[in-house]
Amino acid sequence: MKHGKKYLAALKQVDRTQQYTFEDAATIVKKVAFAKFDETVEMSLNLSLKKSQSVRDTVVLPHQFSAEKRVLVFAKGEKAQEALDAGATYVGDVDLVEKIRGGWMDFDVAVATPDMMKDVGRLGPILGRRGLMPNPKTQTVTFDIKGALAELKQGRVEFRSDKTGVVHLPIGKVSMDATKIAENARVVLNEVMRKKPSDAKGDYLKSIALSSTMGPGVMVNVREN
Repeated sequence: MKHGKKYLAALKQVDRTQQYTFEDAATIVKKVAFAKFDETVEMSLNLSLKKSQSVRDTVVLPHQFSAEKRVLVFAKGEKAQEALDAGATYVGDVDLVEKIRGGWMDFDVAVATPDMMKDVGRLGPILGRRGLMPNPKTQTVTFDIKGALAELKQGRVEFRSDKTGVVHLPIGKVSMDATKIAENARVVLNEVMRKKPSDAKGDYLKSIALSSTMGPGVMVNVREN
């Protein structure tokens, strides 16, 4: 893969032989970011997992950095009213299912009550490939609509390991203080460690890196954080 001059110039400012604390890594990521937009700070954790193992959950970050999500809630009756009272952007049942089947996708996250999943399940091919399908593992299939919406508005993000055992997710913006980025990173790390499979052997956490959207990765010392 070929990189541009700006990326290569940024890479020269990063000592690839060093591993840093979260604060120092975040400071470097901010320093070498070169895009004209407010780049997202991303965190990658390389885990030692068997093919049969996966790590997936959600976490509420202490420092929010993204625009408020447009939340769609599939619910009926009292739960539909609870969703409206809690600030959901869209609320409905079969009507929303049909609207989405017709091609409408003007929302960022979907939540559903368990009794709606029979109907929502028909949207699997549409929502699944976009990562929007409500799922109990990410607390988006629940009767606690008020609690789910409160966490989503506070900055709840989902993390999951891919086929290679890497967890990759956004944790901030380069415009944020390095301390706040580091605090978000530590919360993610704690949750990923908490989700360690009971039968995982050896060094579960192999490496951590922070980077901006366009910039090079900065390695983090896994034992100092």
